[in-house]
Amino acid sequence: MPAVLVLFGGKSAEHEVSCESAATVADSLAAAGHHVTLVGIDPRGGWHLVDGSSRPLIARGDAVSLSVPEGALVHGDATLEFDVVFPVLHGPFGEDGTVQGLFEVIGAPYVGAGVLASAASMDKDVANRLLVQAGLPVADSVAVSLDDYGPEVDRQLIERLGLPLFVKPAALGSSVGISRVSEEFELPDAMALAFKFGEKAIVEEAVQAREIEVALLDGPNTSVPGEVVSADWYDYDAKYLDDATELLVPAPLTPEESDQVRGLAGRAFQVLGVRGLARVDFFYEESGRGFLINELNTMPGCTSRSMFPMLWEATGVPNVELFDLLVRAALG
Repeated sequence: MPAVLVLFGGKSAEHEVSCESAATVADSLAAAGHHVTLVGIDPRGGWHLVDGSSRPLIARGDAVSLSVPEGALVHGDATLEFDVVFPVLHGPFGEDGTVQGLFEVIGAPYVGAGVLASAASMDKDVANRLLVQAGLPVADSVAVSLDDYGPEVDRQLIERLGLPLFVKPAALGSSVGISRVSEEFELPDAMALAFKFGEKAIVEEAVQAREIEVALLDGPNTSVPGEVVSADWYDYDAKYLDDATELLVPAPLTPEESDQVRGLAGRAFQVLGVRGLARVDFFYEESGRGFLINELNTMPGCTSRSMFPMLWEATGVPNVELFDLLVRAALG
């Protein structure tokens, strides 16, 4: 069986989600018979060999290093062998093409999207432009750079998008750094928060709609859709901490609606050039514009509360088979 290097943690705001996701992936791969080496990346960027028997997984332990361009994973005087990398890394420095570039330089096979698809999908402004150019439906949004932002921009945004609206970092995930703006005076603080995570923000119309998600594998093969039902909007706490958030798997859709949203998810996967895995999130305006693509995640969460593994389980692909398939696809 292939030896798998599972990377987790990282320098992004989604560090803890990555640690929890990696536990699911590592346990599933071990159950499938793979030899798993766990390496945690701490918030400062240091790499550590992690004992896979401890829970929760924490990115600390003996230091390891990856030599470039040789690709040797060095632990003290020893070299740790691996055949493929599974980067269970969410957000910047993991899902945005940067670490994928490292794997390309050392010639290591890896799970998930390549450099260009990772970078394009991570940047919501770029992704939206590509999706719109391909004729796919997305919610109305405006990209604002830090250098261009000022009070006059606030007025322009409200004139175009109305209130309420949402402000989010252009290149982040797990709903980190997102604000719902209901009054004009709230907009500067929301923009300031988004700019803490990067120099470009996305300001988006508030869509009154159901939230539908579809998981994908190469093909593209699509899962049954799921629906997120939360008391308010689906922020970080609702995703990972709030027990009141309900995940309906499969989503209560008609066969025709299910086929339509799965088809749109597959098209988004192809347009953005993704491989391996993804999750596409939709807004569904039942009496309006229908399905609108919200975003595509190239390394979706795999925690016990995450839609990606739940959707595949409901489609007939349990975790052990799911993550084994991803490793084998990466190896070609």
